[in-house]
Amino acid sequence: MAPVAMRTAAQSLADAKPVSFWLDDPGRPEALPALIGDEHCDLLVIGAGYSGLWTALLAKEREPERDVVLIEGHETGWAASGRNGGFCAASLTHGLPNGLERWPGEIEKLEEMGARNLDAIEQAVARYGIDCEFERTGEIDVATQPHQLEELREWHQEMERRGFGGVEFLDRDALRAHVDSPTFLGGLWDRRGVAMLHPAKLAWGLKQACLDLGVRIHEHTRGLELARTGTGMAVRTPHGRVFARRVALGTNIFPSLVKRVRPYTVPVYDYALMTEPLTAGQLAAIGWRNRQGLGDSANQFHYFRLSADNRILWGGYDAIYPYGGRLSAGLDQRPETFLKLAGQFFECFPQLAGVRFTHAWGGAIDTCSRFSAFFGTAHQGRVAYAAGYTGLGVGATRFGADVMLDLLAGERTERTALEMVRSKPMPFPPEPLAWAGIELTKRSLARADDNGGRRNLWLRTMDRMGLGFDS
Repeated sequence: MAPVAMRTAAQSLADAKPVSFWLDDPGRPEALPALIGDEHCDLLVIGAGYSGLWTALLAKEREPERDVVLIEGHETGWAASGRNGGFCAASLTHGLPNGLERWPGEIEKLEEMGARNLDAIEQAVARYGIDCEFERTGEIDVATQPHQLEELREWHQEMERRGFGGVEFLDRDALRAHVDSPTFLGGLWDRRGVAMLHPAKLAWGLKQACLDLGVRIHEHTRGLELARTGTGMAVRTPHGRVFARRVALGTNIFPSLVKRVRPYTVPVYDYALMTEPLTAGQLAAIGWRNRQGLGDSANQFHYFRLSADNRILWGGYDAIYPYGGRLSAGLDQRPETFLKLAGQFFECFPQLAGVRFTHAWGGAIDTCSRFSAFFGTAHQGRVAYAAGYTGLGVGATRFGADVMLDLLAGERTERTALEMVRSKPMPFPPEPLAWAGIELTKRSLARADDNGGRRNLWLRTMDRMGLGFDS
């Protein structure tokens, strides 16, 4: 970055608060009391992010008389559910290309189920009166390099050949009529497959819906240990225990209480910025009249969108894996990444010179080697888990909640019959191999971005093995 550009980026960040914009909200609910003593229930759900919240809510919708307890180690929506970009996608497979590569025989079913799942989220938001700024405006995949434009054009033709509709190819002029950046060469607009929302308000709204249906929620209550007891399970917490017939684990990146699951995920730290609200003149300078979400097509990609009060969220690019999979609040802040992101923002939107960022934050995503969730049971079917959403958990966790409830019921459904549900990704190797492999992959992806998209031997080998690492 040139010295002048670096100074401009630094100035834009001078007053940014080191906290998620979404969580820095006056409507944030008070935490519920921690569990003191023992509880008994039919179903215990661990984790009050989207995964656990949807599981508790759907369990009560299926069986209103079922006694459900939900425990959360911190506060509802505090982790990834309150720090993401607020893109709620229909895809269950981290995009159609990834799904087609891994499950070609099921892809039509997976796409149809994903669309139904997004419809069901929209319906639940309306039914429970969740004010989460839900806007089904779709998302545009943007090309900023010539090879990306050709790839998007070819992919659009492939989608049409296979009968996947609802996606429009936009050339340079058409795209810049939607959102104007001198870096944009074209894009693909998925009109219905992605919604924008306020992620923390979705979590808080789901929490209230659970409470209204009779779910008992204890925050600041970590699940420490899982053990068999009689015909059920016992979970030890800092100040008590919960005895349950069945347990659903929605802990995602945090260490699973089923230890054999832990090697399947690693934490990747992702970072984002939020601008001050744009003026009418600034909005007019960039257009963006239809409020779609956007993401560029590089391996090290950015995602960006408008908030309800016309701020721009700008995130992505760096994906930081800490050696040993370490989770630490200190990793939520990374000034060098924020500076890089700010500089890239002004390269994309030079019309917005002088705009300031009000918030800068980060957090961990649970990544697995196939980029999409995996599922399973333990303790003879008394415990179910879902993890590995790799950045697409805003929407796919509702589907995963249904899968966990199906598995706990011992039912064969259209969900549990899927190869995606019955199979597992390849686990990550132990250190130092995990760190070395991820670092080599990241560097190779960066070189591919700078080399017309050409993938080196390492990436081609990883492709053949069905492995990878995404920014």
